[in-house]
Amino acid sequence: MIDYQKIRRDLHQIPEIGLEEYKTHAYLMRVIDELTAGLDFVEIRVWHTGILVFIKGSAPTKTVGWRTDIDGLPIVEETGLACASQHEGRMHACGHDMHMTIALGLLELLTTEQPKNNLPFLFQPAEENEAGGMLMYEDGVFGDWLPDEFYGLHVRPDLKVGEIATNTKTLFAGTCEVKLTFKGKGGHAAFPQDANDALVAAAYFVTQIQTIVSRNVDPIEGAVITFGELHAGTTNNVIAETAFLHGTIRTLTQEMNLLTQRRLQEIAEGVAQSFGVELDLELKQGGYLPVENNPELAVECMNFFRNENGVHMIEISPAMTGEDFGYLLSKVKGVMFWLGIDSLYALHHPQMTPNEAALPFAIDKFGKLLKAKVNE
Repeated sequence: MIDYQKIRRDLHQIPEIGLEEYKTHAYLMRVIDELTAGLDFVEIRVWHTGILVFIKGSAPTKTVGWRTDIDGLPIVEETGLACASQHEGRMHACGHDMHMTIALGLLELLTTEQPKNNLPFLFQPAEENEAGGMLMYEDGVFGDWLPDEFYGLHVRPDLKVGEIATNTKTLFAGTCEVKLTFKGKGGHAAFPQDANDALVAAAYFVTQIQTIVSRNVDPIEGAVITFGELHAGTTNNVIAETAFLHGTIRTLTQEMNLLTQRRLQEIAEGVAQSFGVELDLELKQGGYLPVENNPELAVECMNFFRNENGVHMIEISPAMTGEDFGYLLSKVKGVMFWLGIDSLYALHHPQMTPNEAALPFAIDKFGKLLKAKVNE
């Protein structure tokens, strides 16, 4: 049996940005090769840094897939751990090192003997930035290995080890990345009449988009618009020629996401016209659709875990976090779960530290679920 704590800590030290996960890919391939050596019912496909491991069933009537993500985040780690990131400015602050380790554990568990049904494991790159699941799907990587059912999990710091959570509807929000630049005319602070201030236009835009949620969005549905980055100007006495804003839209339905995008664009165009500045607007949704669980499969899974000793099964409300697994679940029915890791710090925090006791728990409990699925 492989040492999952060591694997998690090894992976934690080599976080890489999406589609650049070269060391991570090499490490995963080495472990996967060790786990599947000599097994004639296992095949592997590679797509850039992504990996698809296919366990062929002995008498398959369906294909049940498990998905994990493999990329890290552009965050400077502040955990102070001996196994902290060795890649400057990179960190597995979203727990993908935990996800990968659990997937490897499940792979080991499910290859001790050939299952009845097919079982592909997807090790997917670029969850955080380029919707790697969508890229692999659209590039035809799955082919005849496309699952009939797809499952996956995401760690959650505010849940305890032993807690699994999901629901029978939307679990995660759909997201849309927004990049926006206003371009005016720079000038001396003492002569504003000779310039055209892009910073003022940007400030006005940020205040006006607050009305989208308060006046255009159905309060029963909800939406989030956050701009976390704004750059304008160079010093105190020079009027800014350009202003760049970077933000995100998050909604629980695709229809609401499209409405919010449309209203944001209309307001941006109106501000640009009002202030006489040029507008460059990029709305990037791609594969970040809402993560919508299949109701029937979700009920089956929740009942399974309710009957499993040592599991506290929670039916949980949707969260505004984004996940590109939503794209795959728009093509294949399936379920995503939250897994408790009992950390004091939230996802994407530079001190986020999971409780590694969640590893054997998850491998055992989700292993039992998958065994039941592939042998029924």
